[in-house]
Amino acid sequence: MEALALIAAVGGAYLLGSVSFAVVVSRLFGLADPRSYGSGNPGATNVLRAGSRPAAALTLLGDAAKGAVAVWLVRAFGPQFGAGEIAVALAALAAFVGHLYPVFFGFKGGKGVATFLGAVLALDFSAGLIACSAWLVVALAWRYSSLASLCAASAAPLALLAVNGSPAVAGIVAVMSLLLAVRHRQNIANLLAGRERRIGEKAAG
Repeated sequence: MEALALIAAVGGAYLLGSVSFAVVVSRLFGLADPRSYGSGNPGATNVLRAGSRPAAALTLLGDAAKGAVAVWLVRAFGPQFGAGEIAVALAALAAFVGHLYPVFFGFKGGKGVATFLGAVLALDFSAGLIACSAWLVVALAWRYSSLASLCAASAAPLALLAVNGSPAVAGIVAVMSLLLAVRHRQNIANLLAGRERRIGEKAAG
């Protein structure tokens, strides 16, 4: 029963994570597909480049919520089926992977920052606040979303280890952090070359 519960938790979280709010919200607002301009990334930062702050805010909230909801559902209903805290953390990972490689959108997804932070907040609110604070401080100081995201991703597993005390959960989040960094490899190259766009900066042309 535990194995079946784990499969259900991970599979359900992946499907939830596969819902791209950037694409859905852009369609609702009559905006261009976020995969067709700017960085081509279906995420809140790229939606903001379309000039609609409400659409970007809804995208951010939706992508964060799906990470948090995946964790909440498994934590709330999993124990009766033998799913423990490791299953909860694996659900967070699955929702994150769903955002990166969504089955509903040809496995071409976003970079997962909002989903990552939403999942970490749900795993441990204190650790999530530390990660979000790291993002905010770096974003305000340098106005690079990618740099802020990388710093938040680096802080999250360390914060979880410090306040949650579970090496296994922190290790799963570290895998998420590594995947996030891999998805930002072009941003890292742009940062080093001085070509990275700042928050709110529209694409040329």
